[in-house]
Amino acid sequence: MNFFEPLKPEVKKKLNWTLQLITLLEYVPEKYFKHLSNTSGLYEIRVEVGTDIYRVFAFFDKNKLLIIGNGFQKKSQKTPKSEIEKAERIKKQYFLDSKKLKTKVTHEK
Repeated sequence: MNFFEPLKPEVKKKLNWTLQLITLLEYVPEKYFKHLSNTSGLYEIRVEVGTDIYRVFAFFDKNKLLIIGNGFQKKSQKTPKSEIEKAERIKKQYFLDSKKLKTKVTHEK
């Protein structure tokens, strides 16, 4: 299921604002964008609207392109391990698919 579509308009607006902040600033405050230790390079995009807290996992491709993985509404103090594992699987699959695509393009030339 798509994480973004069912969100309330004010949450979508804040998430879009946060993504824009990440693309424009050289140093983004941890309040909005934090590297997750003990991961393979995952970052957590943090969005708070009122008392609702949302987290969206992301990673970089060649330090340039931010790839958005999965998101969820945070209901406890600690980020659920299952959500981090899901983000790790998405990242791994992204790079596998990317490698396959590059190989295919190279062979077609």
